[in-house]
Amino acid sequence: MMNVVLQFNMLTDTIDRLQAKRAHIDITFKYFIEKMAPVSGLKSMLDYDCVFSANLARGEHLDFMFGITVPFTSLCPCSKEISQYGAHNQRGIMRVKIKQHNGKFIWIEDLAKMMEDQGSCQVYSLLKRGDEKYVTEKAYENPKFVEDVLRDLVLMLRKVDGVQWFEIECENYESIHNHSAYAAHTERVDS
Repeated sequence: MMNVVLQFNMLTDTIDRLQAKRAHIDITFKYFIEKMAPVSGLKSMLDYDCVFSANLARGEHLDFMFGITVPFTSLCPCSKEISQYGAHNQRGIMRVKIKQHNGKFIWIEDLAKMMEDQGSCQVYSLLKRGDEKYVTEKAYENPKFVEDVLRDLVLMLRKVDGVQWFEIECENYESIHNHSAYAAHTERVDS
């Protein structure tokens, strides 16, 4: 929450010093979250790209949005259905930008966890063989197209308290195709 106050002060100072009608700021940063491997319990840090974005017009309330990019694994449902054994996986990313009503906020760690739960499986920085088996099998039991991941993100974000608006992008870096699969959605939530 301190970052919102800091951005508000920076924008107010900018408007006053430059005698401007409005000011805008984007702060992009890496945020590290400690994750534990699912079987071995080994701990490692995973980095997430984040952005805080704010607009302020003279005499108005701060317009604040934050975003996070989360990696995930997906397994192709079609590949699983047509193959006698195995299925192709891909690593993907989901980008969420969220705006909440004044006085409401969600922690970066909480949003990252909720997002990770929407893929076929999470991505980890450090895995032993038992962990790799777990990740592979979990993805196999939870196949999802990029559109499935997007739909599940939309449904999840509609339940987050105080959400005013969100924008989602999901992209799978296809492992057997020479293209990526992409899906996007923007929504204003009535709450």
